[in-house]
Amino acid sequence: MGVRIEQVVTSGTFSLDGGSWDVDNNVWIIGNDDEALVVDAAHDADAILAALGNRRLTAVVCTHAHNDHINAAPAVAEKTGAPVFLHLDDRLLWSQTHPEHSPAYLCDQRRLTVADTEIQVLHTPGHTPGAISLYIPELDTVLTGDTLFAGGPGATGRSFSDFPTIIRSIRDRLLTLPPHTTVLTGHGPSTTIADEAAHLDDWITRGY
Repeated sequence: MGVRIEQVVTSGTFSLDGGSWDVDNNVWIIGNDDEALVVDAAHDADAILAALGNRRLTAVVCTHAHNDHINAAPAVAEKTGAPVFLHLDDRLLWSQTHPEHSPAYLCDQRRLTVADTEIQVLHTPGHTPGAISLYIPELDTVLTGDTLFAGGPGATGRSFSDFPTIIRSIRDRLLTLPPHTTVLTGHGPSTTIADEAAHLDDWITRGY
């Protein structure tokens, strides 16, 4: 089979600023029958490894460094030998969860390849300083982590986040993608660029 994107939903807690919340996370596996890349290794390394099967893991890519998106990343990396990638601007958040591990760092416009398919790194800060989205032109898909959901921007009411910044990221980096582009999110259902673009002014007015 050709390159495809598979979903694994894992459950755990998100903790920040002294609070803790139960969450379900979308873990995305991009690849073919031979090799794959994991996006956001959340909560359950064993479930992620089971979904990978015998495929070679080329990388674990973190859309941002909130603990619920990275807490299983070192374990997956250690069992597969794959590197963990994160945007440099989220290194402080990463260190809150994994002070003993150091990821490799990504920058805007970095190109990653898995199964002969190119993935473009888009720096989309706001939910966190180093939040990224991953655009796959060949699949007409963008993985937005917690930057853009079905229904609006990711949360910006906690430390390291900023609403005007996330709006700029969505407006300038995501809503400029082709309207038919599928949006795969960090939590909850998928959407499309066209479905979300129609509501940008409403989000700005409501302020979240």
